[in-house]
Amino acid sequence: METLTTWSLLVLTFPTENATARMRAWRALKAKGCAVLRDGIYLLPHTTEREDMLRELASSIDEAGGTAHLLRAQSLDASQEADFHVLFDRDDDYTAFVASLNTARKTLGALAPAEVTRLLRRLRKDYEAIRTIDYFPGNSSIDAEVAWEDFLALADTVLSPGEPHAAEQAIRSLQRNDYQARTWATRQRLWVDRVASAWLIRRFIDPQARFVWLASPDACPPEALGFDFDGAAFTHLSERVTFEVLVVSFGLDEDPALLRLGELVHVLDVGGAPVPEAIGFEAVMAGARQRAPDDDQLLDEMSRVLDSLYAHFVSSAKTNAGGRP
Repeated sequence: METLTTWSLLVLTFPTENATARMRAWRALKAKGCAVLRDGIYLLPHTTEREDMLRELASSIDEAGGTAHLLRAQSLDASQEADFHVLFDRDDDYTAFVASLNTARKTLGALAPAEVTRLLRRLRKDYEAIRTIDYFPGNSSIDAEVAWEDFLALADTVLSPGEPHAAEQAIRSLQRNDYQARTWATRQRLWVDRVASAWLIRRFIDPQARFVWLASPDACPPEALGFDFDGAAFTHLSERVTFEVLVVSFGLDEDPALLRLGELVHVLDVGGAPVPEAIGFEAVMAGARQRAPDDDQLLDEMSRVLDSLYAHFVSSAKTNAGGRP
């Protein structure tokens, strides 16, 4: 037997003489994706969190001079359940979002990296806003997810042409002494994973490293150690990006500050759990990429930023461990 949904219902009259409170309440209801059952009656599938939000809203409406009653009820039968589900249909929202992706595609290739990152941030915010209130996902949700992933892949080709695909193999343990004064090669027009990996190599693995910036991975010199492209000596493995692979390969994964930097690089390169410092680093990286005349200068400039971030994470790790910052 199909389980029927339990609903939270908010029955209210908006305050008539307080336009600000009325608008605030209306925006809160809209942001939470409340369905309008009829004038003054709003509906949400019940959860404790949503009911607490509606209870708080009801209190604010009462305080502003309106009236609000919060109720809980279950659908009477499958027919009523289906009728209520229709009220939460997000097909039009997803259609509009996919249309915005199609429009953005037409100009994506002409945008500077900083403009691409801003565009991605705005579109991601729009997409998450719809998903958050899509309580009964259907085919349009799947279609939008596919379109979003395709758009992200296209944006990656603009920000990081030749972005590697993750390989499935174990990470080898290597000795730093065997990798001194070597030539290292990666794709030109550095972005987050490549610039952080180059910094890590020079700072912790091979202080005398010489770098070659490749127009194409096919141009990698036979004697060079490639990183962050398909077929390179060091690249994405399983869930780890190149920076993280280098950290583990050379036994640097006992350094909590480097692990924290790895989380930042990971989220900016392939997504994942938010890291507070990531947006700021991304903005600095985009600006430095516009200013630097070549990748050598870009690495020098971003190395100072990474040095500072590393020092910050070292201090944070000591503080978290109970030591003095």
